[in-house]
Amino acid sequence: MEDILLMVLVFGGGITIALAFSPIGRAVSERIRGGPPRDRADAAQLDEVVADLQEVRRELSELSERMDFTERLLAKQREAERLAPPH
Repeated sequence: MEDILLMVLVFGGGITIALAFSPIGRAVSERIRGGPPRDRADAAQLDEVVADLQEVRRELSELSERMDFTERLLAKQREAERLAPPH
């Protein structure tokens, strides 16, 4: 039992240390700290992404309105066909 525990501690600790010093570990630690973007290029890129996201939201809103309008037109057409007298 002690041998297994020792192996888990050695390998688990080694993997944890390797992960901590990897780029992924550094990115996670920066995310946890919640620091500001590193440089102006990151801030500019963030601003660009936010602007793109706002544009996509606007377009999605317009498409939703168009879809609602089309659904209402189709519903009116179906009601008119149901209410029309048979030929």
